[in-house]
Amino acid sequence: MKLVIITAIKEFEKDIKLHLKKAEVKTFSFREVTGYRDSTEDAVESNWFSSEMNQTESILFYAFVKNETVDALFNEINDFNKKQKTLSHIHIAVMNIEKSN
Repeated sequence: MKLVIITAIKEFEKDIKLHLKKAEVKTFSFREVTGYRDSTEDAVESNWFSSEMNQTESILFYAFVKNETVDALFNEINDFNKKQKTLSHIHIAVMNIEKSN
């Protein structure tokens, strides 16, 4: 059993749900979160609004999945990210579960 964590901008919510379905993840949870990015080290030219902390409407998905499902889900997300023309991507991480009930 693995714990998969996915984060992205709110605009990718439908895409993530589709990728979870394609990877046969039938049960998951998600919630809206506020993402923050510290842009104090960005060059002035790329930080147009000269704000030090930028907020983004984001989402956080998490699911307990079978080991064999992880690779399919990573492949789905990686394929999606390769096709993106925006700077934003879907981020995915996996953690081992030692015990669950």
